[in-house]
Amino acid sequence: MSAGADSTALAALAVAAGFDVTVIHVDHGLRTGSAGEADLVAKLARRLGCRFRPERVTVEPGPNLEARARQARYAALPYGVLTGHTLDDQAETVLLNLMRGAALDGLAGMNPAASHPRRPLLSLRRSETVALCQALGLGFLTDPSNVDPTHRRNRVRHELLPLLDDIAGRDVAAVIARQAGLLRDDAAMIDAVAADVDPTDARALATAPLPVARRALRRWLTSASPSGHPPDAATVERCLRTARGEVTACEIGEGLTLRRSHQRLSIV
Repeated sequence: MSAGADSTALAALAVAAGFDVTVIHVDHGLRTGSAGEADLVAKLARRLGCRFRPERVTVEPGPNLEARARQARYAALPYGVLTGHTLDDQAETVLLNLMRGAALDGLAGMNPAASHPRRPLLSLRRSETVALCQALGLGFLTDPSNVDPTHRRNRVRHELLPLLDDIAGRDVAAVIARQAGLLRDDAAMIDAVAADVDPTDARALATAPLPVARRALRRWLTSASPSGHPPDAATVERCLRTARGEVTACEIGEGLTLRRSHQRLSIV
């Protein structure tokens, strides 16, 4: 936990629910005073009757800092860890994914049912976690990096969402989070259908409904990727052209090529 209101509320709720709680603080070492936050988290853990475990990771400054810090943080956390993401975080994530051109999975946001990490607070607002901490007399920190405009998420949080609220005349975060849930259901349905499509069968891909074919291909290409990253939309479309016989092969990145021979697709 970060000693912020969201993670503090999560710890308090987990204790109230009767869980055997271990509070984990991950220090990224990215700002002055971050080591002192571990002491505050340790004090909170003692007050709540939880165990405390400090972790430290190294994240070098540079591009994609937020993503790299998140990846390092999750690598240091145990499988199935609970995190304090709220509905507001969900709305921000969907908007960020939309801006980078994400497909259905990205627009579905964070999955509350995922095994790692688990996010039990996705139906709560950030204001509610603050109110809970205040009602329980639990102190919490406000991370100064959460107002740094060099981080795109902060601009979405402090500039974009308030502007959308003003334009729409309503609470847009709640609308976005609800839409993400609907899209998650759609994605699950397409996944179930795509699971029956053999992505190495060119004819099956060429005749499948386009969303299903894309889904089957994306799953296969992700599993074949050395980095485990999903392919972008342009790569998927090149692969579909190969499946339809418009070309005999195409590059799919990371030194890999998709080839078609005798109605079969292979990655070499």
